[in-house]
Amino acid sequence: MTAPQRETRAARSGAASRGPRPRGAVRTRLPLLVPAGVGVALLVLPLLALLLRADWPSLPEHLAAPVVGQALRLSAVTTSVTMVVVWLLGTPLAWLLARSDHPLTAWARALVTVPLVLPPVVGGVALLLTWGRRGVIGGWLEEALGVTIPFTTTAVVLAEVFVAMPFYVISVEGSMRALDRRYDEVAATLGAGPVRVFRTVALPLVLPGIAAGSALAWARALGEFGATITFAGSFPGRTQTAPLGVYSALEQDPDAAIALALVMLLVSVLVLGLLRTRWLR
Repeated sequence: MTAPQRETRAARSGAASRGPRPRGAVRTRLPLLVPAGVGVALLVLPLLALLLRADWPSLPEHLAAPVVGQALRLSAVTTSVTMVVVWLLGTPLAWLLARSDHPLTAWARALVTVPLVLPPVVGGVALLLTWGRRGVIGGWLEEALGVTIPFTTTAVVLAEVFVAMPFYVISVEGSMRALDRRYDEVAATLGAGPVRVFRTVALPLVLPGIAAGSALAWARALGEFGATITFAGSFPGRTQTAPLGVYSALEQDPDAAIALALVMLLVSVLVLGLLRTRWLR
């Protein structure tokens, strides 16, 4: 087949694909529109209600309240520190899970993902039993070093890491498992050690997976509530993050709670939208 013939065939194929769709395909999708529409409504209506209920003229005044500012700053700081911890610990963990063929790897993977299904309050109790004053590690820390973790900002970070890291590890491990092992073998034959292979070969190739996992983990850390209030409490300026601030303000000043919720919604949509246009396709 000559080049002009191939171009003509491609043009015809494109024109056919842009033509009207068969009625059979449209009829097949019609029964799915109702449940799909109900699903979209269940997700979108609460967000619309939040936007409609907001007192927009007084929004700057509510956002200027000291409690709101403290909660937003604390959330920004703790989620940033959480993501650094998640990157430093979760990336090597995902790599080991993706590259290990040991029979116990499946059990290790299951343990890592337990916080995904664990009720947040139960996670907070588990953190207290670990890092509390009478906990497995916390008791020793207080006795030997005089360090107390519960009801501090450090406790907030630990709670956020506990609930957010599984989202990151699962996403990054999936990307790393899809990576062709021949890249590792070629780099190893050229003299690169395991750390260098991981840093210069694997990481650049799985950046989309890392970005996706980071977005999911950050969003989970930002919205963390149950484990945080159980393990760290809700003290303004020290452990009261934005979700706890919303919950606290809801009883005293609903408009301030709505303003704070709007900020969280806006930041979440912006970050996830920016990541999706660049990485999450």
